[in-house]
Amino acid sequence: MPELPDVAAYVIALEDRIAGQPLERISIVNPFVLRTADPPLPVIEGRVVRSLRRIGKRIAIGFEGGYWLVVHLMIAGRLHWKEPAAPAGGRNTLASLGFPNGVLTLTEAGSKRRASISLVHGEAAIAAMDPGGIDVFQSDLPAFRAALSAENHTLKRALTDPHAIDGIGNAYSDEILHAAKLSPLAMTKKLTDEQWQRLYDATRETLQRWIDRLGAGARVTFPEKVTAFRPGMAVHGKYREPCPVCGEPIRRIRYADNETNYCARCQTGGKVLADRALSRLLK
Repeated sequence: MPELPDVAAYVIALEDRIAGQPLERISIVNPFVLRTADPPLPVIEGRVVRSLRRIGKRIAIGFEGGYWLVVHLMIAGRLHWKEPAAPAGGRNTLASLGFPNGVLTLTEAGSKRRASISLVHGEAAIAAMDPGGIDVFQSDLPAFRAALSAENHTLKRALTDPHAIDGIGNAYSDEILHAAKLSPLAMTKKLTDEQWQRLYDATRETLQRWIDRLGAGARVTFPEKVTAFRPGMAVHGKYREPCPVCGEPIRRIRYADNETNYCARCQTGGKVLADRALSRLLK
């Protein structure tokens, strides 16, 4: 699922391309992608894009008159930018928005249709779509600590809870915890003051670094290859590869459809955490 740095890159790319542009047409190819009926979609045709905003992992496009088109990419949804005369999208295309200078399309790979588009009106309606997690860049250490320790969860779970903190998922939580030198299974109620400081600093620094990196690229070319596995990452998706800090092989914990990657030497004092999938296999 695209996370905060990826969504921020999309917003930057869209600001450069559709801000100040009128929406000439909107086409819903797959009716299941549209999650609202009122206001009706045609009401925004002809209206100018006034602002763009990130709401957690959602992208909100603000049109004149107080209308907001909100896109949630979920796991496999992606945005694409095409020239005005470009051919129509393939079978994965869910919707398209036509502007004078190009066409924005929403696609979703696979057979499951989880991505969504909603049209709402007014600030109250857009605020209601916010899951409520804190913005780490607008929060101090006490607020950060209070949000993540409201319940006693593992750090992995706390960091990926959208009701606790804004925009972090499986990939960047791995990177944050590696930078903070903390175990993904450490419990929030047991962290020391020094560990909280490390986690807070690592969260801000890791996210900002990737926002800057992906945002710079988005100003040059539209981000077409949004992925959770990037060459510059330290541990996420690097199972069995050497840790960039100590050289130890990266470990993993598999559960359901997710995988947590970590370095045992850097994060757990050398302890290898139980891999639930392997544990079930070996009973």
